[in-house]
Amino acid sequence: MVLHSHQLTYAGIAFALCLHHLISAIEVPLDLPQPPTITKQSVKDYIVDPRDNIFIECEAKGNPVPTFSWTRNGKFFNVAKDPKVSMRRRSGTLVIDFHGGGRPDDYEGEYQCFARNDYGTALSSKIHLQVSRSPLWPKEKVDVIEVDEGAPLSLQCNPPPGLPPPVIFWMSSSMEPIHQDKRVSQGQNGDLYFSNVMLQDAQTDYSCNARFHFTHTIQQKNPYTLKVKTKKPHNETSLRNHTDMYSARGVTETTPSFMYPYGTSSSQMVLRGVDLLLECIASGVPAPDIMWYKKGGELPAGKTKLENFNKALRISNVSEEDSGEYFCLASNKMGSIRHTISVRVKAAPYWLDEPQNLILAPGEDGRLVCRANGNPKPSIQWLVNGEPIEGSPPNPSREVAGDTIVFRDTQIGSSAVYQCNASNEHGYLLANAFVSVLDVPPRILAPRNQLIKVIQYNRTRLDCPFFGSPIPTLRWFKNGQGNMLDGGNYKAHENGSLEMSMARKEDQGIYTCVATNILGKVEAQVRLEVKDPTRIVRGPEDQVVKRGSMPRLHCRVKHDPTLKLTVTWLKDDAPLYIGNRMKKEDDGLTIYGVAEKDQGDYTCVASTELDKDSAKAYLTVLAIPANRLRDLPKERPDRPRDLELSDLAERSVKLTWIPGDDNNSPITDYIVQFEEDRFQPGTWHNHSRYPGNVNSALLSLSPYVNYQFRVIAVNDVGSSLPSMPSERYQTSGARPEINPTGVQGAGTQKNNMEITWTPLNATQAYGPNLRYIVRWRRRDPRGSWYNETVKAPRHVVWNTPIYVPYEIKVQAENDFGRAPEPETYIGYSGEDYPKAAPTDVRIRVLNSTAIALTWTRVHLDTIQGQLKEYRAYFWRDSSLLKNLWVSKKRQYVSFPGDRNRGIVSRLFPYSNYKLEMVVTNGRGDGPRSEVKEFPTPEGVPSSPRYLRIRQPNLESINLEWDHPEHPNGVLTGYNLRYQASTTTCLSSPVNGSKTGRTLVENFSPNQTRFTVQRTDPISRYRFFLRARTQVGDGEVIVEESPALLNEASTWLPPPTTELTPAATIATTTTTATPTTETPPTEIPTTAIPTTTTTTTTTAASTVASTTTTAERAAAATTKQELATNGSSIWDIRAWANSNWANITWSHNYSAGTDFVVKYITSNKTEKSIPVKAQTPSSVQLANLTPGMVYKLWVFPIWSSPSEHSYITFTTSSAYTKNHVDIATQGWFIGLMCAIALLVLILLIVCFIKRSRGGKYPVRDNKDEHLNPEDKNVEDGSFDYRYAPCDEDNKPLPNSQTSLDGTIKQQESDDSLVDYGEGGEGQFNEDGSFIGQYTVKKDKEETEGNESSEATSPVNAIYSLA
Repeated sequence: MVLHSHQLTYAGIAFALCLHHLISAIEVPLDLPQPPTITKQSVKDYIVDPRDNIFIECEAKGNPVPTFSWTRNGKFFNVAKDPKVSMRRRSGTLVIDFHGGGRPDDYEGEYQCFARNDYGTALSSKIHLQVSRSPLWPKEKVDVIEVDEGAPLSLQCNPPPGLPPPVIFWMSSSMEPIHQDKRVSQGQNGDLYFSNVMLQDAQTDYSCNARFHFTHTIQQKNPYTLKVKTKKPHNETSLRNHTDMYSARGVTETTPSFMYPYGTSSSQMVLRGVDLLLECIASGVPAPDIMWYKKGGELPAGKTKLENFNKALRISNVSEEDSGEYFCLASNKMGSIRHTISVRVKAAPYWLDEPQNLILAPGEDGRLVCRANGNPKPSIQWLVNGEPIEGSPPNPSREVAGDTIVFRDTQIGSSAVYQCNASNEHGYLLANAFVSVLDVPPRILAPRNQLIKVIQYNRTRLDCPFFGSPIPTLRWFKNGQGNMLDGGNYKAHENGSLEMSMARKEDQGIYTCVATNILGKVEAQVRLEVKDPTRIVRGPEDQVVKRGSMPRLHCRVKHDPTLKLTVTWLKDDAPLYIGNRMKKEDDGLTIYGVAEKDQGDYTCVASTELDKDSAKAYLTVLAIPANRLRDLPKERPDRPRDLELSDLAERSVKLTWIPGDDNNSPITDYIVQFEEDRFQPGTWHNHSRYPGNVNSALLSLSPYVNYQFRVIAVNDVGSSLPSMPSERYQTSGARPEINPTGVQGAGTQKNNMEITWTPLNATQAYGPNLRYIVRWRRRDPRGSWYNETVKAPRHVVWNTPIYVPYEIKVQAENDFGRAPEPETYIGYSGEDYPKAAPTDVRIRVLNSTAIALTWTRVHLDTIQGQLKEYRAYFWRDSSLLKNLWVSKKRQYVSFPGDRNRGIVSRLFPYSNYKLEMVVTNGRGDGPRSEVKEFPTPEGVPSSPRYLRIRQPNLESINLEWDHPEHPNGVLTGYNLRYQASTTTCLSSPVNGSKTGRTLVENFSPNQTRFTVQRTDPISRYRFFLRARTQVGDGEVIVEESPALLNEASTWLPPPTTELTPAATIATTTTTATPTTETPPTEIPTTAIPTTTTTTTTTAASTVASTTTTAERAAAATTKQELATNGSSIWDIRAWANSNWANITWSHNYSAGTDFVVKYITSNKTEKSIPVKAQTPSSVQLANLTPGMVYKLWVFPIWSSPSEHSYITFTTSSAYTKNHVDIATQGWFIGLMCAIALLVLILLIVCFIKRSRGGKYPVRDNKDEHLNPEDKNVEDGSFDYRYAPCDEDNKPLPNSQTSLDGTIKQQESDDSLVDYGEGGEGQFNEDGSFIGQYTVKKDKEETEGNESSEATSPVNAIYSLA
């Protein structure tokens, strides 16, 4: 899965755009009188297109509205006299219109704008207007140039001078660009330089082209034709091998020499702030490499850039520190030569202090300051209202002192505009600043009662623009009280803005800004609301789906509920059209019947008015219809074959392969891997990944690597075996292009600093003998650099001061040269233990298990390292209960950062504690503070240690318990709550139970035993026991009375299976067969992993004439090693039912690894399921065959399974779901009718006999002694066996259940079987019985399995049922 996400805050962008306003000068409201201010003007050097009208801009503000006039070349320019020139209304912008004809060249010159009103005159800069020119190339005849192969050559361009200068590029006469490299390149002057000419250079001609900016035209010079004289004819074979190219051509190798600039030294002058471009072009065979250096130091860090194949060095934004001597070194294998360039940096004037508008109250003093610098130093000239100050009317309140004008005791009427002109030979600066004398009370310029919304933890500012004269002081308050806000998280700016570096929830509220001067006071309120950020908590994930399926892309968003959320979708970075095939929901997007056109990048964008968040994923659609994919058996693809390398180059090669069979699952990707034989021979690395519809790829290569490639195909089932390796390809060496990353400096001892970094790998070394140049110095620009060259990625600097910052650089170097200038990293030397302890430690008890701490922080100078945390060490010294042993083990709580308060929790109640504090840095703890003692109050106790339940008979339950392990106070007693639960149907313990009312018992603290008298012999009891203190009841312990034997058979727990090789486990249960099967959400069965193949089966058994099967089989598990690098898969478990199985496993492969689960039945049917990376690793297999043995493998998607690394599991037998209803069968209906008829006949016979006065022998149980066979009653023991409570086996009313499960009649039941004529019983005159009931028991009844009433008609019905 690849998830792309970024977060954007609109408030952050707005804050960055407005940041420069925070220090700007206070603006005078336009409704007050004020001198003019220039607000817009054209650039000083103004080049215009001759085909367009000319606009020279000049706009100003003031009160009264200013009027405008212009000078041209220092003289008044009368706009009204020239019909082509006009001035925009309420503006000074000049418009020169050439639609009626005219020459733009006639209007070239130097223009200056003047804006005037009653209070002064403001001036624009002098605008130098020039018309763009595109002169034609002079005609010239170009002869054929003959040159020896290997000789240097320069083709001159000499473009015509244009304004601005044209862009130069070289092409052939057929408009093909000239290929440039370190041998052939264009110089900054436009000439084309050949370090050495080769025969192939004569295959084209060379024409210099000039492109002019304004006219957008290209002019072409007549082409040059080369004739190369060679010693050997053209041979393609000799050109293919670059290293032997010159010797094969018979060209003599030569040492470098400079083609530009000439000689061994030159000089160059550059102005401050512009880019400096130094150039060195050298000839030689082979073409030289160019390196740049600065004498006496390093090249300017962060400002240098190599261009034109290292032949040009660009230094951006040049400053005076960049002056000095630079030299370029040209070298090849024949030798080297260098050229020194002396760089002098001059400077046009630039501001140090630009004069700002000055607003004064009558009688106030002030000053205008105009400070500028440059090289040479600029001269300062003051003007007032556009005239030199020396010629202006005298002003006694004004004094000019060089670059400063001082005003004393100013009065109304002294307003004017002053100009400061700073100039030297390289340019000038002109600034306007007015002096306005006003008497104005404070006023707030912003709207009242503003509402500012900001995202939590973002930077924000509250604006309160104000004005007054004298300039008011402005203060901020929160919620109308407290001290002025400035410092910490707040920063008040001079213009009235209050800046917050990080807005938090507690910063919400009403802020008041108050502006005050001697004339009055005014205030305004701003309400700040801090909102929660918008976050996508679950974004879309990369998916590969089949055409016609219904993929869903998730986008679940968390945002501030007070902000309106908008969720939009993009496809391939363009708005997505939601048609009738797509459904946009609050938390995602569903595509119905996905097609190939739906493939692409999908981006979910969640936005509010303040911020937004987005997440992206790629949807891949397989072209084969889904119904066809289901019908065909799918396998992993066959391996690609016949790898071939072509288009061999220094940094690239083309790899081609023939795809293998996709085995009915389209190939989605190809993975190209490489192996090199220098650093990690035999180890394959992923190089790149390509779509499944290609069979070739252009591979980017690194220098000095002996490559070998292979290709792996991937489809939905898994990865193919790797292809056979390609032939090897060796790239030539070069100097490193990157430096090590992860550079760190940290001390391992107090007097050292260990510098470490991530070394370059095999594809980054670029050459032999890779080494690292380590440089370091203390973080001081005046400090000197130390360096050391090492090969290991580690260097230790000794004898360093304690915890000081160092600047560190690590540069890679091999035998071909050095990498570019490295970045500078900051490291720190070793730390020492802190020297001071926290003081003034105070403790406040919060509750029985927690306290609040405050302390005085140590001074930062005593930490001697980086402050990590404050620690509170505490230990339980004793319990407030007598004779209670406690552990005095020391514990600590950490408080990270520089803080002075914290909370210590999880204390034991009712105890004496001791505590001391330290401050900790990277080295360890500092000295300890003084020991503080404190007690904790009483709390609630823990649960009793145990609760034991015994049942000596059917009438009572004995309870016994022990005191709590942690009383946490003085025990006041125990509370026992219990309730009976009567199960009315043992086969359905959940739906068939009845719960009695809850009973409560309270005991003294010394009582630990109790006996419960049962209300009936079959109820189960649930007990809840708590100890209590004065604070309240403690933790509860819960136990249940033991289950009866017959009841226990219904509640068999899932089997705990210990797996052994070829283990067979039989599980017997009487659980009713469900009508549907649901995969379990929890797996109670545990298994011991074994490294052998294990088979687990579940056998069925019969209980009470009911055939049932185990609901799930036990787990099978194994461990297998799959990789040579130590990565493996283990603890594979299979939890099987009749037609599904849950598969889980553990592994230590890298995050994001996808897996394949492959399984084979005993009849050789094979299936594979790809599993995306997830935690934990699991998958569910569905549609399995009941009673089938399966073999199962788990392996990474890019690998293949080992033949012996499988587990086996067996699905359970199928449940009988279609039971035949016996009540609808014809034979059963006939049988029931016959029985009913027989019963009717017996009843008629009995009625006839009774009407004739027959006698009824009946057993009287009231006086009958217990049967001698019931021996268990005599010794007081009982057999807890009860008949299963089935609705079809319920006894009749007035019957009772015996201990052996038979049904006995009550005393009032007459035995219809034993009615006889000669019985001992007699009737009274009214027909009632007299005498004792008699019971006839013959030998068969005594020895048989039936009761004496078995032949009763009533019991006969039950026996048949």
